[in-house]
Amino acid sequence: MSEVLAVVIFLSTLFVLLGLGVWVGTALLTTAIVGMWLFTSTPIGDAMAVTIWSEQSSWTLTALPLFIWMGEILFRTKLSETLFKGLAPLLRGLPGGLLHVNVGASAVFAAISGSSAATVATVGKMSIPELRARNYPESMIIGTLSGAGTLGLLIPPSIAMIIFGVTVNESISKLFMAAMIPGLCLALLFMGYIVIWSLINRKTFKPIFDDVGSEPLGKRMFDLLPVLLLIGAVIGSIYSGVATATEAAALGVLGSILLSLAQRTFTLSSFSESIMGSVRTTAMIMLILMGAGFLSLAMGFTGIPRALAETIGAWNLSPFALIAILTIFYIILGCFLDGLSSIVLTMAVIEPLVRSAGFDMLWFGVYLMIVVEMAQITPPIGFNLFVLQGMTGKDMGFISKASFPMFCVMGVFIIILAFFPGLATWLPELLSK
Repeated sequence: MSEVLAVVIFLSTLFVLLGLGVWVGTALLTTAIVGMWLFTSTPIGDAMAVTIWSEQSSWTLTALPLFIWMGEILFRTKLSETLFKGLAPLLRGLPGGLLHVNVGASAVFAAISGSSAATVATVGKMSIPELRARNYPESMIIGTLSGAGTLGLLIPPSIAMIIFGVTVNESISKLFMAAMIPGLCLALLFMGYIVIWSLINRKTFKPIFDDVGSEPLGKRMFDLLPVLLLIGAVIGSIYSGVATATEAAALGVLGSILLSLAQRTFTLSSFSESIMGSVRTTAMIMLILMGAGFLSLAMGFTGIPRALAETIGAWNLSPFALIAILTIFYIILGCFLDGLSSIVLTMAVIEPLVRSAGFDMLWFGVYLMIVVEMAQITPPIGFNLFVLQGMTGKDMGFISKASFPMFCVMGVFIIILAFFPGLATWLPELLSK
């Protein structure tokens, strides 16, 4: 009964604070303080200091601000224009035409940013006006962009994957390896949906291509070459074992600065803006990690994680049933919390449960990224939806409806991943031999 009372108090405090608009990290810290005060005699200040220091002192976390900074620098370059001009002639021949550019460009930018919102904003600022000018349906423009933009959480280097790895003490490099093939498969699944949609609507779907294919193939590939080289340097250095995730992130920052100089978009103003943007994002993530770490400690004193794990374990669920329940749980949670908060808040309870069920944590990390991706496009708190609302001027209902097919595609991919776990585990096993 005491565990039930503790759960009610924790959840009530947390959701009241979130409902009042308090920052997520601050709400988590406050909830933890309330729980420590009510349920333990441990000195709150001492426990908070030790927990926060341990949460922030991981060397692996140094990759986080560097990858964020790399994305901030590239966000201020002509990268979106380069991606559109380079990919459009190559993809226009597929059923669905230039809608595939939203997916292809998002996959490319995801491989050098690690942020879902940054991917949507960067690709969208170029593709939305171009696709509108060519008579593409607004719902498909928005839907494909919101869905494909979530690839920033899955395709390495992923900020959310770094947070997960630090939280559960798994190798960031191996997690990146595990996510590569599923990320590409999910992108292909998005493109498959576009193909099916275009074939069904081929009588009414009449896009205008203009001069999108006028430039020679060599020129198109030359436009993409710097971006592809940057991706190869960052990801390749990790997979080959030449560099750690942190060292690869530093290499990515250097490469993004050189790319910015080559495109003549590097200015002192844009440089300082990229630094401040990365500082703000990193500070926000670190505050969430502080709050989640301290809240996990507070819940540990009450015995909630152990009691919940024992309760679910007593149900003797099959692995598929457990994954189904966790999927529903994270989708509901994603309606109220952003993806990073969902990960760090729940791992204290979910990690021992998943390990005891025998799941490979590399596979589970990939699965979790996809579920969190789904949360990025579920109202009322879906970051990608907010970004698109600001870019398109459409109401949240229209954007949510347009994004729903991509939500379903991700749901289908979770089923595929459950039946074929080798999609996530094959590459790490191969490269570790």
